[in-house]
Amino acid sequence: MKLPEAAAKLTEETSIAIRDSIQWADVELPGGVIATSYVVEGDANVEGAPLLLLHGFDSSLFEFRRLVPQLARQSGRRVYAVDLCGFGFCDRTSPALQTRNPADTVNPDVIRRHLAAFCEQVIGRPVVLVGASMGGGVAIELVTARPDLVQKLVLLDAVGFAPAPVIGRFMFSPVDKWATNFLRNPKVRRKISENAYCNKSFVTPDAELCAALHLQMPNWQEALIAFTKSRGYGSLSGKIAQVSMPTLVLWGRQDKILGTKDAARFEQVLPDSQLIWIEDCGHVPHLEKAERTAEQITVFL
Repeated sequence: MKLPEAAAKLTEETSIAIRDSIQWADVELPGGVIATSYVVEGDANVEGAPLLLLHGFDSSLFEFRRLVPQLARQSGRRVYAVDLCGFGFCDRTSPALQTRNPADTVNPDVIRRHLAAFCEQVIGRPVVLVGASMGGGVAIELVTARPDLVQKLVLLDAVGFAPAPVIGRFMFSPVDKWATNFLRNPKVRRKISENAYCNKSFVTPDAELCAALHLQMPNWQEALIAFTKSRGYGSLSGKIAQVSMPTLVLWGRQDKILGTKDAARFEQVLPDSQLIWIEDCGHVPHLEKAERTAEQITVFL
């Protein structure tokens, strides 16, 4: 596996560093292996559970280009960021994802099984799970299904309480292809990025390239359609209440993507949790306030 050629056009230091650090591991699943993209930083022999960072919807591990080095430096821990199955730069053409029913190729169950296999086969020890936006929903699914793999949980402006998107009901041909082509539009993606930040100056050409590189991977459209048909991570309230491990909820005070009401709901429902607000910050504290985010996670550890 390799990155799209456009990755050579990245200009910002953190973007270039994470680009040059990406590697692929063959993660074994029933039906075949999935070449899984990830980065790792920090001493492999250090004490303390490693951190594993999970990105958001239609995104990639490039989301963590600023947080990975900050966390590795401040926490002294081993830090991983991985592309979720069907997203980022993972292989979407693997035989493990070829089924008679296309909707079975990328959905929460497949993503959870793939993530558990990555933890077991690549990391090999329990982790501190850090889920951003949709990655928070993925984290909650893994924690409740496989608590043996996770020591602590960090949620960054995470999904979980919102209902499943209605569009999943209408993802049939040709609407499905139209919807994903709409999401591919650079102007649409720029508008989403602008809404994600409090400080719009973060929406640079380099940031836009980081957010769009994975669209050039084979089967991007097919995987996104399959996931959207599955209706994703809506309404996880019942599972959230089952999370008993220590949990840190970090939330951008100016989040315009999910709003701010769910931050307090997480703190109320999770039995062992604390909520920290990240001021002057939108939906992506790991990008907009990486140093502050790493500082709060390190204190939590």
